[in-house]
Amino acid sequence: MTETHRFHPVVLREYDIRGVVGRDLGPADGYGIGRAFGSALVETGGRVVCVGQDGRLSTAALEAAVVAGLVACGLEVRRIGLGPTPMLNYAVRRHQAAGGVMVTGSHNPADHNGFKLIDGDAYLTGDAIRGLAARAADGRLVRGEGRVVLYPMAVDYIECLAGAWDGGRAPSVAWDPGNGAVAAVLPLLLQRLPGRHVVINGTVDGTFPGHPPDPAEPRNLRQLQDLVLTEGTELGVAFDGDGDRIGVVDDQGRVVCADQLLAILAESLLKARPGAAVVADVKASQVLFDEVRRLGGRAIMGRSGRSPIQRKMAESQALLGGEMSGHIFWADGYYGFDDGLYAALRLIRVVSRLAGETLAGRVDRLPHRLNTPEMRLPCADERKFVVVDEVRARLTADGAAFDGTDGVRVGTPDGWWLLRASHTEAALSARCEALSPDGLKELRHQLGTHLRLSGVAVPWG
Repeated sequence: MTETHRFHPVVLREYDIRGVVGRDLGPADGYGIGRAFGSALVETGGRVVCVGQDGRLSTAALEAAVVAGLVACGLEVRRIGLGPTPMLNYAVRRHQAAGGVMVTGSHNPADHNGFKLIDGDAYLTGDAIRGLAARAADGRLVRGEGRVVLYPMAVDYIECLAGAWDGGRAPSVAWDPGNGAVAAVLPLLLQRLPGRHVVINGTVDGTFPGHPPDPAEPRNLRQLQDLVLTEGTELGVAFDGDGDRIGVVDDQGRVVCADQLLAILAESLLKARPGAAVVADVKASQVLFDEVRRLGGRAIMGRSGRSPIQRKMAESQALLGGEMSGHIFWADGYYGFDDGLYAALRLIRVVSRLAGETLAGRVDRLPHRLNTPEMRLPCADERKFVVVDEVRARLTADGAAFDGTDGVRVGTPDGWWLLRASHTEAALSARCEALSPDGLKELRHQLGTHLRLSGVAVPWG
């Protein structure tokens, strides 16, 4: 393989390297990533790197290529085996490695795949990812004689997770790993948990025969909803393709939104850690921020996305964080990275302590507001940020108050609307929340007016 490499521009995303295998991503890219990322690690004194993989059909070839590239830089590469991305995060910390590479397509369709890169204890993003691409293209690479060590981490990782169970009452739980990477380790965890557990889509299958591996999409939770109702379990949990996100269904078979989940988890945290900070993204309901404050915590709003939430947590020394796609971060008793299985265990603990109340009952006690789901509006990559800037300029000219943490979140006496540019696709992201149906209608009208002024098609009247 050559010592320079150029990546297809479409694979260089904000939070990872990702594309359609055979069209814009292949083993040559894996080797190029290994050479560029490995060179960067070696130049800063790195010696050991961990590599993990999900169960997609294309993953084995990509993993072998990235390992070869890392070895060619002189690194010791510890291959941790098949499992979720959080297992790689755990391995990097457990081995005190310089970094890690996870070969995964995450929540994307079966023909997609990619790479998540960890430098120290943080994911590479944006400029750093583009910098690696430039390094690969320029041939600014180091050469050495590394080696490969097989170091399976599943048992060690699961033993760590099992420590989150405190021996209380064991609720009945329905599980849907979605034929993704969590399925590789879930049996080990359930062997260590008491109670009744029912599993569907419990084998690793890179074709994802049950449903697409994205629990943030409600239709992908229908099988789990049916299972909860049929089996009469107290809750159901689902995971995305690489296990760093969680979806939850209550005992009535209703989907629990991520901001509702975070509010319930925050209550349990703040009972034990009064005054703790909780971070949530700009798409979260105002109910969440109000609940955290009501419970005596510090509610902090951050930008959407896994990496921005993790950075905001570090800045504010928050013990809990989350965002609307289902990434939940625990720094209370854990490492502060997003781990769907750990979040599930903490939720099961909460449910086990609901004296005389069900999870559905606890959800119903949260204040009720009317809101839209996150709306994805197609918009070209070169246009989406411009649209947000245009909206921001009009709001400023009109003297309107808004939060500019991530896009624009415009507050009104009856609620708020949000418009931001997606960092993962050619789209705008929008959401509205209000106290009344008329208020929600007015907010959608305001948002729609701004979108039309910027030439964006509005899918509602």
